[in-house]
Amino acid sequence: MSARDPELKRDPELKKELDASVQARRELGPEYEDELVDSFLEKVEQRLESVVDKRVRRQMAEQQMVVARGSTRPPAPPAGYDGLGARLGLAITSLVLAIPLSAIAAVNAGMTGLFACWGGIVAVNALQASRSWFAGPSGGPAARERGSGDWN
Repeated sequence: MSARDPELKRDPELKKELDASVQARRELGPEYEDELVDSFLEKVEQRLESVVDKRVRRQMAEQQMVVARGSTRPPAPPAGYDGLGARLGLAITSLVLAIPLSAIAAVNAGMTGLFACWGGIVAVNALQASRSWFAGPSGGPAARERGSGDWN
């Protein structure tokens, strides 16, 4: 993760929301825990969606510029980009969200729910890892076929 990328910096609003949720949990007790966790996860999801929307819009604009210029080559990735940031971001997000999801799954469905929850988490991360391995800009078979970084 790059310190220069403002989207990847900590969100002070989310930190305030988390602090408020933890404080509310202390005051209200465990009977409201599910509602508090759901509310916080909804805010995290909204934040992630806004970051993803910005990135998609930026990539779409870059692709439109390439098409407008008449080039058939895809835009080169940013200098120093190896896809690690996206993979690391997904892994960290998965682990952070795994804590409340595990608690919810275990409380509502027992060990079966817990295994299903972690199976989904592992599946999402495995799919992302395999996708970046086969289509990634460096290291995977697709990169070797292109000539290790050449955008033919």
